Amino acid sequence: MKNAKKIEAIIPPPAPHMVGDGFREHGFFPGGIINKRRMSPFFMMDYGSKIEFSPSEEPRGVGVHPHAGFETVTIAYHGKIAHHDSAGNSGIIGEGDVQWMTAGAGLLHKEYHEKEFSKLGGLFQMVQLWVNLPAKDKKTKPKYQEITNSMMGRHYFADEKSFIEVITGEYNGTKGPANTFTPMQVYNARLKKNAKVTLFFPSNYNTGMLVIEGLATINGNAVATDHFTLFNNEGEEIEIEATEDTIILVLSGEPIDEPIAAYGPFLMNTWQEVEEAIESVSRGKFGVLKD
Repeated sequence: MKNAKKIEAIIPPPAPHMVGDGFREHGFFPGGIINKRRMSPFFMMDYGSKIEFSPSEEPRGVGVHPHAGFETVTIAYHGKIAHHDSAGNSGIIGEGDVQWMTAGAGLLHKEYHEKEFSKLGGLFQMVQLWVNLPAKDKKTKPKYQEITNSMMGRHYFADEKSFIEVITGEYNGTKGPANTFTPMQVYNARLKKNAKVTLFFPSNYNTGMLVIEGLATINGNAVATDHFTLFNNEGEEIEIEATEDTIILVLSGEPIDEPIAAYGPFLMNTWQEVEEAIESVSRGKFGVLKD
């Protein structure tokens, strides 16, 4: 390919860590070669690779915590996740669904394994992204987009079994349901063995791919399950061939060229804004949510 996006790195899953008692995560970024700006507008990606949870009467998860200045995007591949927030939103997502929460001006949030899933136990796999908001939208009103799998756009290929599942943005005219504050593409490429697909993204977009399931050749390089591919910001084409049945999470977005001040669950432009967010939490301005 004359205009291929060159691969900068293929990154194996970092050592896992626990978030609360319900989420075992590989923190791909920020960290290592991917700093706080390298995948902008995607600030963070925690990947919960496949794990079997034993039955539990008490749902595992993360207790009440604040968020401000960005969006959390949770993509479920196996298992069920429930959430509540101080803006009055709540919901449950299962296999193939997405929870897109805009923290914006600030709220309190908790997320945990859905009650019946907890009682039965089972296979669990998910991705959580933190998507930055531009300065002009940092104080936007919190909201929640519940995106069921059936709502997503689907573009099928010649074998009629392989397809691109569009969460946001568009692929070849097929649009996804999630609304965003800056231009980005978030897809699941669900490809059967030997399927080939070519994706196109603007050369300046920050682009990466996580192999959720299977094995694929991406621009001539073999990429295994649970590995993340980071692309240089040049060229526009990415060619994928599935070596076996494969699922790939595709992320590409226009960078937000603004300062970043990140501290814990706050993602701001200045440290003064971080301090203001901390003070707002202490004064109860983010609302009330029981643990």
